[in-house]
Amino acid sequence: MSKLLNCTNDDILDMFPRLADLDGGTFGEDADTFGDTLREVIQDEPQTRDLPFKRQTIRELRNFLIYSDEDIERVSWVMLGINPTVAPEEPPNWGRFPSLRAFWSAVLHAFENDPEVQAGREIDPSP
Repeated sequence: MSKLLNCTNDDILDMFPRLADLDGGTFGEDADTFGDTLREVIQDEPQTRDLPFKRQTIRELRNFLIYSDEDIERVSWVMLGINPTVAPEEPPNWGRFPSLRAFWSAVLHAFENDPEVQAGREIDPSP
Protein backbone atom coordinates (compact mmCIF):
# COMPACT_ATOMS: atom_id res chain seq x y z
CA MET A 1 0.00 0.00 0.00
CA SER A 2 1.33 3.38 -1.01
CA LYS A 3 2.24 5.70 1.83
CA LEU A 4 2.64 8.72 -0.43
CA LEU A 5 -0.33 8.29 -2.74
CA ASN A 6 -2.50 10.70 -0.78
CA CYS A 7 0.22 13.30 -0.23
CA THR A 8 -0.07 16.52 -2.15
CA ASN A 9 2.67 17.55 -4.55
CA ASP A 10 3.71 20.25 -2.08
CA ASP A 11 3.94 17.66 0.72
CA ILE A 12 6.24 15.55 -1.43
CA LEU A 13 8.41 18.53 -2.37
CA ASP A 14 8.72 19.37 1.34
CA MET A 15 9.64 15.77 2.22
CA PHE A 16 12.41 15.58 -0.40
CA PRO A 17 13.76 19.11 -0.93
CA ARG A 18 17.13 18.05 -2.40
CA LEU A 19 15.49 15.66 -4.87
CA ALA A 20 13.16 18.49 -5.84
CA ASP A 21 16.20 20.70 -6.44
CA LEU A 22 17.58 18.18 -8.93
CA ASP A 23 14.79 19.09 -11.36
CA GLY A 24 16.11 22.63 -11.47
CA GLY A 25 19.48 21.34 -12.67
CA THR A 26 20.54 18.70 -15.11
CA PHE A 27 17.42 16.55 -14.61
CA GLY A 28 15.08 19.29 -15.80
CA GLU A 29 13.10 19.32 -19.00
CA ASP A 30 16.19 20.11 -21.08
CA ALA A 31 18.32 17.38 -19.53
CA ASP A 32 19.67 16.40 -22.92
CA THR A 33 21.60 19.68 -23.11
CA PHE A 34 23.74 18.53 -20.17
CA GLY A 35 25.04 15.30 -21.66
CA ASP A 36 24.95 12.95 -24.60
CA THR A 37 23.31 10.19 -22.57
CA LEU A 38 21.18 9.97 -19.47
CA ARG A 39 23.99 8.13 -17.66
CA GLU A 40 26.36 11.02 -18.41
CA VAL A 41 23.85 13.48 -16.98
CA ILE A 42 23.63 11.38 -13.81
CA GLN A 43 27.42 11.17 -13.48
CA ASP A 44 27.84 14.92 -14.01
CA GLU A 45 25.08 16.05 -11.62
CA PRO A 46 27.10 15.79 -8.37
CA GLN A 47 29.81 18.00 -9.86
CA THR A 48 27.33 20.88 -10.04
CA ARG A 49 26.59 20.76 -6.30
CA ASP A 50 28.40 21.64 -3.08
CA LEU A 51 29.32 19.04 -0.47
CA PRO A 52 26.44 19.76 1.98
CA PHE A 53 23.94 19.37 -0.87
CA LYS A 54 25.57 16.08 -1.89
CA ARG A 55 25.39 14.70 1.64
CA GLN A 56 21.76 15.77 2.06
CA THR A 57 20.88 14.24 -1.30
CA ILE A 58 22.46 10.93 -0.32
CA ARG A 59 20.43 10.85 2.91
CA GLU A 60 17.22 11.67 1.05
CA LEU A 61 17.86 9.05 -1.62
CA ARG A 62 18.62 6.34 0.94
CA ASN A 63 15.35 7.13 2.72
CA PHE A 64 13.45 7.47 -0.55
CA LEU A 65 14.58 4.09 -1.90
CA ILE A 66 13.07 2.35 1.13
CA TYR A 67 9.59 3.19 -0.20
CA SER A 68 7.58 0.91 -2.48
CA ASP A 69 7.86 1.08 -6.27
CA GLU A 70 4.42 2.69 -6.30
CA ASP A 71 5.61 5.45 -3.98
CA ILE A 72 8.79 5.93 -5.97
CA GLU A 73 6.70 6.35 -9.10
CA ARG A 74 4.42 8.90 -7.40
CA VAL A 75 7.33 10.97 -6.13
CA SER A 76 9.26 10.74 -9.40
CA TRP A 77 6.43 12.24 -11.41
CA VAL A 78 6.36 15.18 -8.99
CA MET A 79 10.16 15.61 -8.94
CA LEU A 80 11.41 15.03 -12.46
CA GLY A 81 11.01 17.01 -15.64
CA ILE A 82 11.96 13.87 -17.58
CA ASN A 83 10.84 10.25 -17.73
CA PRO A 84 14.00 8.15 -17.37
CA THR A 85 12.17 4.90 -18.18
CA VAL A 86 11.24 5.87 -21.73
CA ALA A 87 13.73 6.29 -24.55
CA PRO A 88 12.96 9.67 -26.13
CA GLU A 89 13.00 10.19 -29.87
CA GLU A 90 15.40 13.12 -29.45
CA PRO A 91 18.23 12.91 -28.75
CA PRO A 92 18.84 9.50 -30.28
CA ASN A 93 20.61 6.92 -28.12
CA TRP A 94 19.90 8.99 -25.01
CA GLY A 95 19.20 5.85 -23.03
CA ARG A 96 16.66 4.81 -20.47
CA PHE A 97 16.38 2.88 -17.23
CA PRO A 98 14.29 -0.26 -16.73
CA SER A 99 12.58 1.27 -13.68
CA LEU A 100 12.44 4.42 -11.63
CA ARG A 101 14.06 2.55 -8.74
CA ALA A 102 17.01 1.73 -11.04
CA PHE A 103 17.23 5.38 -12.09
CA TRP A 104 17.26 6.70 -8.51
CA SER A 105 19.72 3.99 -7.48
CA ALA A 106 22.08 5.20 -10.22
CA VAL A 107 21.68 8.78 -8.98
CA LEU A 108 22.50 7.63 -5.43
CA HIS A 109 25.54 5.74 -6.70
CA ALA A 110 26.80 8.84 -8.55
CA PHE A 111 26.48 11.00 -5.44
CA GLU A 112 28.01 8.39 -3.13
CA ASN A 113 31.01 7.99 -5.45
CA ASP A 114 31.62 11.69 -5.96
CA PRO A 115 35.28 12.53 -5.13
CA GLU A 116 34.31 15.19 -2.56
CA VAL A 117 31.93 12.82 -0.79
CA GLN A 118 34.60 10.11 -0.80
CA ALA A 119 37.21 12.55 0.57
CA GLY A 120 34.77 13.97 3.13
CA ARG A 121 35.70 17.50 2.18
CA GLU A 122 35.35 19.99 -0.64
CA ILE A 123 38.07 19.73 -3.25
CA ASP A 124 39.43 22.92 -4.79
CA PRO A 125 39.09 22.53 -8.58
CA SER A 126 42.00 24.87 -9.32
CA PRO A 127 45.47 23.28 -9.67
